[in-house]
Amino acid sequence: MEILSEIADKIKELRKEKGYTLKDLADKTELSVSFLSQVENGSSSLAITSLKKLADAFSVPMTYFFYSMDTHNYHVKIDEQKSFKMEGLPSEFVRLSGDFSSRSLESMIVTIPGGQKHGHKYNHPGEEFAYVLEGVLIVEIEDKEYLVQTGDSIHYPSTMPHQWRNPLGSPVKILSVITPAVF
Repeated sequence: MEILSEIADKIKELRKEKGYTLKDLADKTELSVSFLSQVENGSSSLAITSLKKLADAFSVPMTYFFYSMDTHNYHVKIDEQKSFKMEGLPSEFVRLSGDFSSRSLESMIVTIPGGQKHGHKYNHPGEEFAYVLEGVLIVEIEDKEYLVQTGDSIHYPSTMPHQWRNPLGSPVKILSVITPAVF
């Protein structure tokens, strides 16, 4: 079963468990009833911000939608590392973190295609660390730009408005570690 289908099933299951109608859930998340219906039926994917709204409405961590909280998988083997994309982002992600309920770090490989931005400029709780494995990354933090090249790293509080951008025509591959854990 693919990730989006699993997420859709968990959303529908949680909604029914809590006794919420689609309208109740729409009111709690500020997402439309039609959008929520499409997500539950697997005909629409959702952005990470929408998934966060759903997690908050259900009082569960975002990790709930990706893996069973009963799992204690500390070792992530290379054949278990599957790439995925999120709606609205050109980037590709490979999750590297172990899976246990008390973790606070999220580690992943992020690949941004040439000439693309990684989302819009935003801020959120926590910290971010990025190590450029291949290529060049421009990290804008508040109003200052940092050129982060292969072998360079950058570490900053993610409470400051920030954005990543690939200025070259070829992909940039980044080892990213953030807090709090989002997946």
